[in-house]
Amino acid sequence: MLYDVIIIGGGPAGVAAGIYASRQRLRAILITKSFGGQMARKAVAIENYPGFEEISGLDLIKKFEKHLRKFTIQRSNKGQIKIELGSVLKIKKAGKVFSVLTGKKKEFKSKTVLIASGADPRPLEVPGEKKFIGKGVSYCTACDAPLYAGKDVAVVGGGNSGFEAALFLASWARKLYILEYSPKIRAEESIQEKAKKTGKIKVITSAVLKKVEGTNFVESAIYQDNIMKKMISLKVGGIFVEIGSQPATSFVKGLVDFSERDEIVIDHKTMQTKTPGLFAAGDVSDIIFKQIVVAAGEGTKALLAISNYLQKNG
Repeated sequence: MLYDVIIIGGGPAGVAAGIYASRQRLRAILITKSFGGQMARKAVAIENYPGFEEISGLDLIKKFEKHLRKFTIQRSNKGQIKIELGSVLKIKKAGKVFSVLTGKKKEFKSKTVLIASGADPRPLEVPGEKKFIGKGVSYCTACDAPLYAGKDVAVVGGGNSGFEAALFLASWARKLYILEYSPKIRAEESIQEKAKKTGKIKVITSAVLKKVEGTNFVESAIYQDNIMKKMISLKVGGIFVEIGSQPATSFVKGLVDFSERDEIVIDHKTMQTKTPGLFAAGDVSDIIFKQIVVAAGEGTKALLAISNYLQKNG
């Protein structure tokens, strides 16, 4: 089957695009490993999404998925979106037709592709990190916080995300350390004040994590004190990484241009990449503002642009 559009990603941009693909009565398939994207890792309540004064990331994900799945059960072939759970390994183009290969060795063909794959947590890339993923090293506070009840925990990253993660962890952990590489704390003052009030959170600046150690599970975080110029071992049972994210683009090399931050460069009027018929939206693209509501809007915008493209190019 030749689809009108293949949407890659189940975050706000991808889900919004999927809903609009159905409304535009396009033959569409959405491929995603899971729904929610970065919302699944968001520890604090979301308070800036219209229609919800306060909602958790996980609850908003459920609503997104439920809304999208409504459009998988329409009777006609046109306007019914298919959902394929899995990862994307490669996108190829031959003539005017795109081929998308998945990790399950399935191949889907379409006239257009929308990349809305979002961003993955940026790893520390230090010795011991990979060894202890799932054994003390975590990139998802919302998922794993309860596992660290009564333990001492380190959060790497002193921006808003790092402080938010520490505040969320404070409900379970005994003691928390925020390791910030720069001499100054980057988080907003209001969040810093909340952290102080817990009485559990200690901020260590000029601290660069160099190694994760342990036997079967994490036992210590080794960091360099850039002021004292020495290595320090911090005894912790868990390490949460909050140093930003990197666009998920490994499957599209050669078809797009990348920004300095490895985002996909798009024409912001048409949402199109340098390859005709290949579009991108949300945090994977080079938009300035990385917000849930912005990503949803960009996904909608991209799908409408795709609809126009298909009308002109067949």
